[in-house]
Amino acid sequence: MVAVEAHRPQTAAHALELQGVSRRFGGLVAVRDVWLALEPGERRAIIGPNGAGKTTLFNVITGELRPTTGTIRFFGHDVTRLPPHQRIRLGLARTYQTPLVFPRLSVADNLYLAIRGVQPWRLSLRRPRAEDPERVEVERLAERVGLRHALHALAGALSHGEQRQLELGMALASRPKLLLLDEPAAGLSPGEREQLTTLLLALEPEMTVLLIEHDMDVAFQVAQRVTVLHEGRVIAEGTPDEIAMNSTVQQVYLGGTQ
Repeated sequence: MVAVEAHRPQTAAHALELQGVSRRFGGLVAVRDVWLALEPGERRAIIGPNGAGKTTLFNVITGELRPTTGTIRFFGHDVTRLPPHQRIRLGLARTYQTPLVFPRLSVADNLYLAIRGVQPWRLSLRRPRAEDPERVEVERLAERVGLRHALHALAGALSHGEQRQLELGMALASRPKLLLLDEPAAGLSPGEREQLTTLLLALEPEMTVLLIEHDMDVAFQVAQRVTVLHEGRVIAEGTPDEIAMNSTVQQVYLGGTQ
């Protein structure tokens, strides 16, 4: 196993490529010289102790934060300075540590708004009709994430696990090429984690998935490769089995020093 990801040359074949990406907050370096490359259809997990810089890195990838240094490429396009909404239109979607849903709207309406949000007519005042193809898509998405039975329930009345499922459905509404999941298993029961893992394993093989996850069982079942962050920098990268046997990773998680 390579201890850290090699600096690979830019290629349009990569779904996502980070070249020397750093992010500072004053004197604090939250992300430090990260090089990362994902192939189309790859499942990659990012793991690391609390404060390792994982969510900051996600926010840089999605455009919510700009990198202090470095370049971000998405299927060959330089998106380093693009705002989040333009990255979404290129095919990027994400979820958050805390599910972002509209609690006073039904499951169906949440999914409908997510579908409509990526349509060219998204700002139209046209009222939805029962025969609209978007309504059919709502039912398909609800079935896909296991919420067909709860279409008319208020999102705020769902369990935490069901809200996670709804947010995943909303992210999938844009048919993304790259899906970023920020701790999707956080707060879930063992049964809910098992259901989530099943949902993630059933995603289209051409969809690239990058997830942050503290639950190693989920991360190692879903991911083909794992990148480990510590104090903002990549310290290891490899298959789940290689990472599980890596002495440096074990030392970091047990509180030792490198």
